[in-house]
Amino acid sequence: MAPTWLDESADGDFPPIQHALEDGLLAAGGDLSASRLMKAYQRGIFPWFNKNNPILWWSPDPRMVLLTHDIKISRSLKKSIRTTDLTVTMDQSFNDVMTACASPRSDQDNTSDDHTWIHPNMITAYTELHQQGIAHSIECWQQGKLVGGLYGISLGNVFFGESMFSLQQDSSKIALVALCQQLQRWNIPIIDCQIHSNHLASLGAKEIDRNDFISYIDNETHFSHQNKQWQLDSDLPLIT
Repeated sequence: MAPTWLDESADGDFPPIQHALEDGLLAAGGDLSASRLMKAYQRGIFPWFNKNNPILWWSPDPRMVLLTHDIKISRSLKKSIRTTDLTVTMDQSFNDVMTACASPRSDQDNTSDDHTWIHPNMITAYTELHQQGIAHSIECWQQGKLVGGLYGISLGNVFFGESMFSLQQDSSKIALVALCQQLQRWNIPIIDCQIHSNHLASLGAKEIDRNDFISYIDNETHFSHQNKQWQLDSDLPLIT
């Protein structure tokens, strides 16, 4: 069975997720307009494709998720947090975070061997969502230099994580801890991690049935929540 082809000229609907192939591929084609991206995330679908291929849309089963109260902070990570000179911010440098996530690298925060899927068209599309207060970034800085971070989409009570990068030991982990603790304060209990990675599993992420994931987001993404520039609370503890 081949994936459904979406018309680029129309903002048409996606096929039912049950039509996805075994690897999670659901559809191809279409565009990266803000309205189509919003519709995709609200249905548990995300784009992931090489810049030389048509847009590919995915809904894998099982789904990797991280409950924000389940974030695992290892003894070594706690030590890093206590002794770090990193500064963590939100929404201060979205484009730079996406660009850094797109850069080739070989560290433990790398969840894919091919980062060409974060290409200029993707950056343009997600920057538009950022300007609308829907896409957000978390940054780690060292002496004014961006050394780690992550970005994703916020819809209702769900944060859809997209990618992270780390140029300094534990910087992306510290960004994720800060995100989890801030989301807990905003009563946002879940981060979508899309597909399994050992790195995310070590931080507390787990796989759940796709139907359970879809049932949750059906009820939790169709309303506005914090659709503005984000800012970390000044008294965020980082270590729970």
